[in-house]
Amino acid sequence: MTHLTSFLALGLLSLSMPETAAAHGDHCPAIAASVAEAGFDDSVTVTCTDDHAMISSDTYPDHDLMTGIVGTNEQVPVPAEYTAPILLDPELGDVPLTRDAALGVAVNGVPIYDYTAGGEMTEADLVHHQAQHDTFQTGQLDICGGHAGRGDDYHYHMAPTCMIEQMANSGPDAIIGWAFDGYPIYGDTNPDGSAIAEGDLDVCNGQPDETFGYRYHTSPDAPYIVQCLMGQVVEFDRLPRVRPLEAATGEAVSTGRPPSGGVENLTFVQNEDGRRSMDYTYEGESYYIRYAPSGEPGCYDFSTRTITNGGDVLTGEFCR
Repeated sequence: MTHLTSFLALGLLSLSMPETAAAHGDHCPAIAASVAEAGFDDSVTVTCTDDHAMISSDTYPDHDLMTGIVGTNEQVPVPAEYTAPILLDPELGDVPLTRDAALGVAVNGVPIYDYTAGGEMTEADLVHHQAQHDTFQTGQLDICGGHAGRGDDYHYHMAPTCMIEQMANSGPDAIIGWAFDGYPIYGDTNPDGSAIAEGDLDVCNGQPDETFGYRYHTSPDAPYIVQCLMGQVVEFDRLPRVRPLEAATGEAVSTGRPPSGGVENLTFVQNEDGRRSMDYTYEGESYYIRYAPSGEPGCYDFSTRTITNGGDVLTGEFCR
């Protein structure tokens, strides 16, 4: 399926948008309701300022993690405090916005990225599928549509299937997330359950919406999820990023890199006491990344044997 329309057509569509929920001051309640109705308000908080709804969580979802990954980047999910600012008065712009970080957040508080491993695509990149950077096609994603990024932060790159299964209000009319520009994200169909016709979705995987003025969708084919933002975002370059881990001594942590050909038998085990273990094999050798809370807030004791580090066993305390 092709999900492209011209930028000119997008501009014409924006001129005919109906009055939106935001124009009536209902946007903050709608965002809070989307979290509560999904059943995540026990772990995700929504507070509103004059301009934004702030969705806060620890980015660590309560569902299966990392299962099915072959093209591992040798990063592991570690809880990270995160607050996503969602605009309360959304307005469509003229230029699609991209970045090498999250474009929005799911209703369970997990950040949502575009489908690529690199992000921040040019206009030419947006209209041509970047297969070599496709996190799904290169085996980097788990069965839930996410993985741990360079900051050891879990996030989604396509439809968050495991989260959707958990939602108390799961269905075509359920909002599964919000983009930073203030527009909602829905699943693979229109909110009334009807199929999305070929060509209805624009370059960012969105289309007009009677309630909010505009909405994004997930899709079975690339780009799978929000690819760019069609709304205006003031100080776009200052949108939040998950704080990466650093050594307790203050040193930065080097990132992993996907080993050639991928790994086998990757499993991620979570214990109730906070211990985590990711084990896998590569060319007949066993590797692992393991950590446990160190006792200091936001800090963890790690023990690793990775392909990136040549198989050396390394230990240390790392903190957010």
